[in-house]
Amino acid sequence: MTIEKSFDSNYRKVLVAARRARQLQSGSRALVNSHSSKPCRMAQDEIEAGLISYVKTEAPVVKPPVEDSGIALIS
Repeated sequence: MTIEKSFDSNYRKVLVAARRARQLQSGSRALVNSHSSKPCRMAQDEIEAGLISYVKTEAPVVKPPVEDSGIALIS
């Protein structure tokens, strides 16, 4: 498990910003003074200031076993 400061994709950046915006909506205090009162913009400002990080876990991807790969026949 590592703590990441920079984002490996824009998708991850949006996910982190969305989670932080939900925290702000739930009553968390903003880490920076923002010109906006909207939680989404406040979360983006915090990310741009470098105050938001995320934890990247090394969880392996597990695919479910396939029982039958054939096509079912209707008789």
